[in-house]
Amino acid sequence: MKTLRARMLYPCSSPPVEDGMVCIESGVIRSWGRWDGRPAEDLGEVVLIPGLINAHCHLDYSVMRGAILPNASFSQWIRRINDLKRTLDDDDYLESIAAGFRELLAHGTTSVFNIESFPELMVRMPAPPVRTWWFYEMMDVRNRTHTEDVVAGALSFFEERKGWLGGFALSPHAPYTTSPDLYRLARFCCEKYGMPLMTHLAESDEEFEMFRYAGGPLHSFLASLGRNMSDTGIGSPVASLLSADALPDGSLLTHMNFLEEGDWDLLRGRRFSIIHCPCCHEYFGRGPFPLERFLREGFNVCLGTDSLASNRELNMFAEMQCAARRHPEVAPETLLEMATLNPAKAIGMGGKLGEITEAAEADLIAVPYAGPAENLHEAILTHSGAVDWVMVGGKQVFSDSVFRKIGQRPLSLKTEH
Repeated sequence: MKTLRARMLYPCSSPPVEDGMVCIESGVIRSWGRWDGRPAEDLGEVVLIPGLINAHCHLDYSVMRGAILPNASFSQWIRRINDLKRTLDDDDYLESIAAGFRELLAHGTTSVFNIESFPELMVRMPAPPVRTWWFYEMMDVRNRTHTEDVVAGALSFFEERKGWLGGFALSPHAPYTTSPDLYRLARFCCEKYGMPLMTHLAESDEEFEMFRYAGGPLHSFLASLGRNMSDTGIGSPVASLLSADALPDGSLLTHMNFLEEGDWDLLRGRRFSIIHCPCCHEYFGRGPFPLERFLREGFNVCLGTDSLASNRELNMFAEMQCAARRHPEVAPETLLEMATLNPAKAIGMGGKLGEITEAAEADLIAVPYAGPAENLHEAILTHSGAVDWVMVGGKQVFSDSVFRKIGQRPLSLKTEH
């Protein structure tokens, strides 16, 4: 049994505790509350909170930080992504993923829902330092030729890996790159094997224009690739996908930026989780996100960073701060729940992740704090810089001093930025 003591304890699912303690055994929280005088490791003037959960990330693209300037055209951004991908090899992607993990840890993220575009990399990858759900990306916008290595990598994606924390899931990419048949196949697999499903949906105005009006730059771009466009000009992206009966209840819907009024009726009662990426939203200069309405309607709203192809850093504190700037009426404790309790619930890990409670995994971070309890939520939300102390599964895996010693090797692309 290991006992930690801190100036404050914020479980997220219950009120803060002053002079708090957490007792850990075999990587699991056995008890918590006010310190009772037992021997403990004193973390000092900090608040101990659950590790943050990044509900949407593309670690493959960590190498692309700063490589794509914000552009008014979403289809041009996609073209640029594809151009950059052609300059990278497996070693580049492996280092990109490793660098992304280092950055997540530096900012207090202990769980990440990662979209994996290259499952064949898994056979060469060491155990991740954070709890990772690997969402196998699926698309069939045009036929893809699979080598034996790629097929073997895809199959090995779902093999159990000793020492790996997290799980596996599926991610049909988006309705403009994935056919209804492939969506339904993913739904069948997820329901049969109890896996989560995540998809990008209603992300851009160009996607909305493509599905609603059968026009626009994205429509032209995809038509030039040979995509069957018979599903466009009928309804919104949300209406198009839901009418295909392609999503299981409880699916994780990422972005959801462009909805029309009828979409809200279609979404109600489906227990979907909504994933908002505030800094990515800001990067593209998009209009107001309907966060307040999603909350009023009772949706489980989560936060994510998306990739460094459309963000400056993999920092969940920055995401909460961006959301706070754009939605000042949303309470700080609600924003904290979007990076802890809510994504845990979305992945079927409610009571196990994202909170300090008995039988939860001991994924914890310590944030400096010496003030009164009434200022606690605001102090956590406005934290900046690296997190000094991170624990995953009962093991301390990161400290700011260690991070500075290790450093982050700069990544470079084989093309002009």
